[in-house]
Amino acid sequence: MKNELNRNYSEVTEFILLGFRTPPKLQILLFLVFLLIYMVTVVGNISMIIVIKMDSRLQTPMYFFLRNLSYLDLCYSTVISIKTLANFLSNEKKISYYGCATQFFFFALFVTTEGFILAVMAYDRFLAICSPLLYPVHMCQKVCVRLVTGSYICGSINSIVQTGFTFSLHFCGENRLDHFFCDVPALIKIACDDTYVNEIVLFILSALVIITATTVILVSYAYILSTVLKIPATHGRSKTFSTCGSHIAVVSLFYGTVFFMYAQPGAISSPEQNKIVAVFYTLVIPMLNPLIYSLRNRDVKDAVKRILRRK
Repeated sequence: MKNELNRNYSEVTEFILLGFRTPPKLQILLFLVFLLIYMVTVVGNISMIIVIKMDSRLQTPMYFFLRNLSYLDLCYSTVISIKTLANFLSNEKKISYYGCATQFFFFALFVTTEGFILAVMAYDRFLAICSPLLYPVHMCQKVCVRLVTGSYICGSINSIVQTGFTFSLHFCGENRLDHFFCDVPALIKIACDDTYVNEIVLFILSALVIITATTVILVSYAYILSTVLKIPATHGRSKTFSTCGSHIAVVSLFYGTVFFMYAQPGAISSPEQNKIVAVFYTLVIPMLNPLIYSLRNRDVKDAVKRILRRK
């Protein structure tokens, strides 16, 4: 049926983001809530970046990766938040075709890269705990830079493929996206073409990214757990677990929501449910990450105290 429709790109030059279907008064309330979340995200992640940059004791691989994680949280939250906040105050809620493609490209780039950075952080903890004597050799500055660069390359490949497949579809007439940002499930629903291949590509790429990263994480923590259980002192065990606790919490939140959204065949069946989950991983998780790492990490808290004393 879709193939019989007139498929002309010129018919759709912009999309309307329907967002959250709430009364006008609640739109203002949602704007204030989203603005507060975004402000906390910006302050938290920029603070984390500055603290790690300024304190000499935090110039280690672990905090190098954490600084990159904060940067990614700040970037992909900004990609979504700015347009979402503007639409709360607008009656039209429009985004251009190329603006939509650009938003999705950078969102996919930063989110995928973050997934791989979390895997790299788990690998870093594995080397630090299981091979402490060889850790400085295996995780030197050159290796750290290569791991981060590789994460961005993987993120770029996924983003290019996803954006290319999605925006090669024809959108002929219907331009109302039942979402608050440009995401694949919402775009697939209004395309005129047969979207079976796109849904399969979405599922395979998402599953591939998640399986690859989670395998690295699970194997790393399996070795960490085995090593920690061999430590005789209870204090030593608790200290080691505390260094990994923040990372495990962040990984669980991130991959739990991403898997729900993209790595299951029925991920595009419930728009309202998907919006709630999308709010969590696009806005709430980037806000929580710096709080989790700062509140549970003694090194970060001590660094903040040292910086405040100097000021």
